[in-house]
Formats: sequence, structure tokens, C-alpha cells
Amino acid sequence: MPLALTRLVCLLTSARTPRLCFLASVSFVSFVTFVHARPAEAQPADALGVRAQGMGGAFTAVADDATAAWWNPAGLAGGSYFSSVLEYGHLPNPTDSTTKAVFIAFPALGLSYYRLPISEMRPATSTGPGAAIRQDQGTLSELGVTVGQSLGNHFVVGSTLKVMTAGQTHAGLDLGGMVTFGMARIGLSVRNVTEPTFGEGADALALKRQARAGFALSTGPRGVIGTGAVAVDADLTTTVTAFGEQQRVALGGEIWTTQRVLGLRGGVSRNLVGSEETSLSGGASVAFRRQRSLTSYVDGQVTAGSDETPRSWSVGVRLTF
Repeated sequence: MPLALTRLVCLLTSARTPRLCFLASVSFVSFVTFVHARPAEAQPADALGVRAQGMGGAFTAVADDATAAWWNPAGLAGGSYFSSVLEYGHLPNPTDSTTKAVFIAFPALGLSYYRLPISEMRPATSTGPGAAIRQDQGTLSELGVTVGQSLGNHFVVGSTLKVMTAGQTHAGLDLGGMVTFGMARIGLSVRNVTEPTFGEGADALALKRQARAGFALSTGPRGVIGTGAVAVDADLTTTVTAFGEQQRVALGGEIWTTQRVLGLRGGVSRNLVGSEETSLSGGASVAFRRQRSLTSYVDGQVTAGSDETPRSWSVGVRLTF
């Protein structure tokens, strides 16, 4: 490993001993090794997370609630003592396009379960025996366990181990990293590290590796929702979906009222390949406080795009303690 890179990683992670410095450097390089551009057939990056979708998908470096299990496992650390999210969404594809998800998180442990339509993960031109049936009616179910580990005062790595079922059952792995300095955050996430494949032949569903990077400025400390945030995300890989190839750049923001009763968010996302369409998103949250430390939220968002990516929406309920 080049000496300059080692010193930089040690500085970012505040590793004060040679052993911690070496471990931090190895973790960083191992993570970045997975990040290389390649076509992929996989879940759309912004398929889950009502808040994230309302910000146009600019959430990798924010990831400050229980949906970090999907967006960036490293964001789980340092959050509220308890966070849970229950959500339902309708994706653009008119056939079998609903999503359902449950996320439960503590600072060091997260549990997640979600169901996604296979029709959103494959190009409409897929062929082979049973392809149409599988595209229209199939679902992918995932049950995940998320853990994180701090490396120094500013660097966190996290992982989500998943059991994935779509006719067959396979294990899967997602990785994440988060660097925080004051209001600034840099996030990296890699989904489907093991690249599981369901089925055989032309009708097989191969979930290729996806990588995404983000930068955010937030008023909240690491893993804690602040009163405001602005963020930008960029896909580092190309994903093949029902609407063609996708490699998106997203810009979004969120702001809360003084009493944190109402939250408003918006975002814009642009596909850099294929049809190169632009999508606009907007969302809101309303808080209901039962006790001083227990707060429930109702979240909603709408995303509108071009004819190739029509309107989608999702709603959710969050509980924090």
C-alpha cells in the first residue's frame, strides 16, 4: 500500500497506533476494491426509504435513521437509542410494483425485512421460458442483520448480512463506510457484494454489485437527524432496470421547523446513461410526540419523471426513542 495513502487513511480515522492505522488502511482499501464501474442487473438504489426518496435519492452520506440498513450500513452507528420504520411504496412500473419494508435499528444493531418486485430489476426485453411471468409476478424478499464498527473518531464501517429469496434462497452482503468531520459527511456503499444469482439460463436473475458515493452537510452529529441537510449522491456502477440502464446523480435537501414538528424535503435526480431522463422529488414529515423522548412520524413522498419514469410514491411511519 502506498505510504501516502496509508498516512491519509490514518489521519482521517484518527488511528493513533501502528496496528489501528494498518487495520484502518486495509479496511479502506478492501472496501474501495469493490467499487468499479460495470453494468449490473440489481435493485434500483432508490427503491426504499421514504425520506431518501423525497430527497431525490441523495441519502448515502445522510443515512441517519433505520433505513441505513439499505442506504449505507455505516450510518447506523451513533443514531437514536431506538429507531423503527414501516413503509409502503408504489414504483413506476404498473405491474407488481409495490414495495413493503420494515426496519428496526439500535446504534450497533439493525434488523430489516423488505419485499421488492423483480419487474423493477430486469430489462423489459428479458427472454426465456417463464420470463414474462417472473417479471410480472415475482418478488424478491430480503431479511437482513446490520452491524457497524467505529475506526477512530471519524470513520465507521458497517455491513448488512442478508438472506434473499426469489424462488431460491441465497445469502447476500452489503458494505458501507462513513467519514464525518463536523457538519461534513462522506459516504460509500456497496450492495450485493456476493452477486447472488437466482434461477438458471436466460430467465436467471443475477444481482450484480452496485456502488454509490455521497457527500452531505448536516446540522446533526454522526447518525443523528439534524434540523437541516443538503446532499449529493452519484452511482459508481451502471444498473440495468425495467427502464433501461441507470447511472444516476442526485441532489437533495431536508429542513425541519424550529420545533421539529414539520419536515420538508426535495430533490432532483438525473440519469447519465441511456435515456438520460430527470426526476423531481418532494416529501414531508409530521411529528407526533407521545412523551419527551418518544416521537412518531408520518412520512410521505412523490417522485415525478419523464414518460420513461412516471410518477411513484411511498408513505411510512417512523418511531424514535
